[in-house]
Amino acid sequence: MSTKSLDRIETLTRSLEVSNIIRLKDAADLLGVSEMTVRRDVAACGNIFSYLGGYITLKSPAAGGLGYILDRERGEHTDLKRAACQVAASYVKPGDTLFLDCGTTIPYLANALPENRDITVICYSINVAEILCKKRGVRVILLGGMYHASSASFADSNSVNTILNLNINIAFMSAGGVNIARGVSCSNPHEVDIKRAALKTAAHKILVVDSTKFDVIKPMPFAKLSQFDMICTDHQCTPDLALKIECPIKTP
Repeated sequence: MSTKSLDRIETLTRSLEVSNIIRLKDAADLLGVSEMTVRRDVAACGNIFSYLGGYITLKSPAAGGLGYILDRERGEHTDLKRAACQVAASYVKPGDTLFLDCGTTIPYLANALPENRDITVICYSINVAEILCKKRGVRVILLGGMYHASSASFADSNSVNTILNLNINIAFMSAGGVNIARGVSCSNPHEVDIKRAALKTAAHKILVVDSTKFDVIKPMPFAKLSQFDMICTDHQCTPDLALKIECPIKTP
């Protein structure tokens, strides 16, 4: 197998450690090759990858990964989530202490964070922590508590107290819904107190959402849009919407 093939396989494996599933077309775009080339690479590594119905997966998904949402999302909007997270990662500076929220978007941010920059990251999601722990020069603080499979995260009152006693430079927050009138919301009650604690103590607050989350309302409100310093999203956020939202919006 050629060096280029090995490089492609490594890149594809890293991507699947974040998303656990990727469309063949998206994999070809990611690797800058044809779909046929990707299929040949996958076939040559049948012990690593599975290919079915136009999707590529790891045969042994990384523990935590994003397996918990496969049936629900099947890799939807991965390009938009990745784009929003690339924008967010550009605001990280050497020496920063970060808070990374849970959800299906934030693992892409964890993957985009630079290595060897003396960064400390506080998180409460097992899939986020697993990605961070593989990065060189990144300190990881994983909050404890009861495990919630719905978001692969841990939460209890001690987690809230831990956050409130830490200095956080930037809190990167996710959301299931962003609505001008109703604010920012999520689906899981156990996330609310942790999200609010991070927003309370962080010096800077950045909301990281793909454009499909706008004009959506989820059952658990946790913040007003005015609490955020900016929103990092993808290029499909319309100019009209950006004008309506007072919070600055950053796109690729």
